[in-house]
Amino acid sequence: MRSARFRRTRRASAVVLVSALTLSALAACGTSSSDNDGGASEGSGSSDPSAPLDPKTKVTITIDCMPPTAKAAELKQWKEDVAEFNKTYPNVTIEGRSTPGQCLEPPRFTAMLKAKSQPDVFYTYFTDLPQVLDNDGAEDITAYVNDKTVPALKDIDPDVLGALKQDGKLYGLPTSNYTMGLLINRKLFQQAGLDPDTPPRTWAEVRTAAEKIAGLGDGIAGFGEYSAGNQGGWHFTAQLYSVGGEVVDVSGEKAAFNNALGKQVAENLHAMRWQDDSMGETQLLKWGDLQKQIATDKLGMFLAAPDDIAYMAQQLGAEYENFGMGPIPGEQATLAGGNSYMIKKGISADKIKAAIAWLNFKNLTVGRGQFDWERTKADGLPVGVPQPNFWLNESKAEDDAARVEHATMPVENFKTFMDNPVPGKAEPPKAQEVYKVLDTVMSGILTNEDADIDKLLATAESQVNQILANQ
Repeated sequence: MRSARFRRTRRASAVVLVSALTLSALAACGTSSSDNDGGASEGSGSSDPSAPLDPKTKVTITIDCMPPTAKAAELKQWKEDVAEFNKTYPNVTIEGRSTPGQCLEPPRFTAMLKAKSQPDVFYTYFTDLPQVLDNDGAEDITAYVNDKTVPALKDIDPDVLGALKQDGKLYGLPTSNYTMGLLINRKLFQQAGLDPDTPPRTWAEVRTAAEKIAGLGDGIAGFGEYSAGNQGGWHFTAQLYSVGGEVVDVSGEKAAFNNALGKQVAENLHAMRWQDDSMGETQLLKWGDLQKQIATDKLGMFLAAPDDIAYMAQQLGAEYENFGMGPIPGEQATLAGGNSYMIKKGISADKIKAAIAWLNFKNLTVGRGQFDWERTKADGLPVGVPQPNFWLNESKAEDDAARVEHATMPVENFKTFMDNPVPGKAEPPKAQEVYKVLDTVMSGILTNEDADIDKLLATAESQVNQILANQ
């Protein structure tokens, strides 16, 4: 679901953009870019899409989700990166677009696509690709992306790139990725006599550990779950993946959770809530609630992506040292997602080349842009969170070493998560609509001791089948 603050609150640590020349003239995120015929471009570069941008060709590109002034360190870095980029490409003017609050709010994003008012380079979640293509919003950049324009292309996880492809065509470049794991409060683990360096690896172990942590009293819950705002369905999906299940079958046309594995997930949660009393009395929780609980030592563990840790330290005043992570229990598969930039359909070839040059510099080069960990540490921003990390081969080794060298948190606390990667699986089709239905399963389980699990699953199955039939 994520990376947003939703992961659809999804937290997207949006990698965001700024103009070196026009910071004082910011427009709204949804403001239309220049004319589709490439209006701001001057001159004529190479007609070969696989060739890099000619440094003599003047180009202006608009890019959304610029860091707000409230994020002083991020904005400082962006200005530095624009200046550095312009040393190689003085012919490219980058005009940043900023939006108060969350940049990529789903309703505004949908309206922007329908109005064709997205900037030249626009920010998306991996799950947005079908919606973007349905609205004819993104350029096919397959011919523009190669080992000359993106030198580290061979070292980008093909599963991450695959999330941005349809029918073999590439429509975006990643800025971040995530896989869900088990986030733990190390302090509560120690107080409950548990080893924080060995988080639970099975759901049976989670249940045992949760009961011990809840036994500490003082309103402490052992394990927490969402059950509102589509996020209950999102986490039901993650749990089902973890034990080898599917939410939708391989055809993408029928629900696949009303079976033994779906019932196993539901019954385990119901038992933890009502038999063990290890999940706390307050339910109908959504994104932000569990983070506050674990940051204040009122929750032992919950499913999360690693960047929750940075959010809790930066926004909630928690200490990095208090958290650890293990892989998702069950380890059959985990829900994966991430964020990207796409390029508006219809803009000129020179603009496309300029956009790819910028995205390569900022987001896809080890040691530079968002992966300049020495600078990130010097600017007081977090270093050492396990993800985003979509690198393979030599790039991964180099980036991992730099993260450890400049870490601002104890990276050993995430060793179990890093040493035991679980295969990532994409979100189901019509994800948000499916999650909304599955919220009813999660809320029913967690708020009603007498919940009829068979009926909850059967009703949800019927509703999801109807959603899928209307694709």
